[in-house]
Amino acid sequence: MRRDSNFLKKDNLRSGMAMIMAIGFLVIIAGLLASMLNMSSVTTKRTEHMYFKEQAQLLAKSATEFALLAISGHNRIGNTNCITTINSQFPANAPYFDINATIRYIGLRGAVGGGCDTYITEPFVPTGNNVAPESEGTVMIDIYVSSIENAGGAAPGLQLGQAIRYHRRTLQKP
Repeated sequence: MRRDSNFLKKDNLRSGMAMIMAIGFLVIIAGLLASMLNMSSVTTKRTEHMYFKEQAQLLAKSATEFALLAISGHNRIGNTNCITTINSQFPANAPYFDINATIRYIGLRGAVGGGCDTYITEPFVPTGNNVAPESEGTVMIDIYVSSIENAGGAAPGLQLGQAIRYHRRTLQKP
């Protein structure tokens, strides 16, 4: 009596190695895709942050020009209410940048009797408020641009805690 067994025949055995290799290949591809997605999101965040920083720098330049325009249009001689601060926000409808300008005057000729506050005063110059003729009428403008975190979160494109702060100081002759 002959026993015919298909159990030991090599033709009917199914190899599980192909299945294990296919699963390994899928795991490797999934890992590569996950790392590419992570790198893409990190790059996007950095690009947005650089965009907002550049925008803050341009806003600081614009605020400096606006402060110079405001000073030029204001009579400082003998006037007791000189412009010392300018505050604004950008954009006007849903602001996400706060812009603050502080203006200090250096040696104002003719601003007598409590006129504009000067930056150089008696304690710093031993012989009095002697300012070089080249510096007469110069202004020092400090511009602070900072992102606003509203109740709804950060500015569009910024994560909470990723605040943008930029400071620009210039000496100008209005």
